[in-house]
Amino acid sequence: MDRTLKALSLLLSYPTQELQRAIPEIGAVLSAERRLTAAARRALRPLVEEIGGRDMYDLEEQYVMLFDRSRTLSLNLFEHVHGESRDRGGAMVSLMETYRDGGFEPATSELPDHLPVLLEFLSTRPFAEAQETLADAAHIFEALNARLARRESEYAAVFAALLQLAGANADKEAVAQLLEQPDTDPNDLQALDEVWEESEVRFGPDPNAGCPQVRDMLARMDEPVRPAPDGVPAE
Repeated sequence: MDRTLKALSLLLSYPTQELQRAIPEIGAVLSAERRLTAAARRALRPLVEEIGGRDMYDLEEQYVMLFDRSRTLSLNLFEHVHGESRDRGGAMVSLMETYRDGGFEPATSELPDHLPVLLEFLSTRPFAEAQETLADAAHIFEALNARLARRESEYAAVFAALLQLAGANADKEAVAQLLEQPDTDPNDLQALDEVWEESEVRFGPDPNAGCPQVRDMLARMDEPVRPAPDGVPAE
């Protein structure tokens, strides 16, 4: 199991006392990760310390304001490429099938494309396979990193780390398209209600429809694992 991906999955999860108790181990795993640069490891430290030592109610409020009340910071990956179109439901079905084929059953009420869930699944896969999936989502990570950095949020470091682990440059045009989407003030409840007016996510019959990046992400999960590049340790 790739403990680093599991640690990053936990950092992006909703704050709990259990998470706080696990923070010393999470911090140790990340500080020992040599696939990340020293600067990336240092950048993760403030978030680790914040989650480990800050008041739980403050942590919960911060998390909700960032990831639950701001659609452009959603941790549901397909939200960024499908919105609420029918294609998203088909992609969800395919992703759940991929999880089950890999012997992974998410123990959560979150949607299958929730990033902490995907990272937990990838933590059970060989790193070369996980890296290709991360590379397919690099444009999303770059956009989230930029938006969080703009808010001076320590969570930005997690997405910078995921970009390094992906080992690929994000498509600049795809990043620009995501960043063109206007941010909504999380304190403007009326605007939020309008943004979050959504149609039911339908699980359509064509799981391969929609965005090419998503199709690639799903397809590559099912491909045979390729040898890791020189200098990258296999898991």
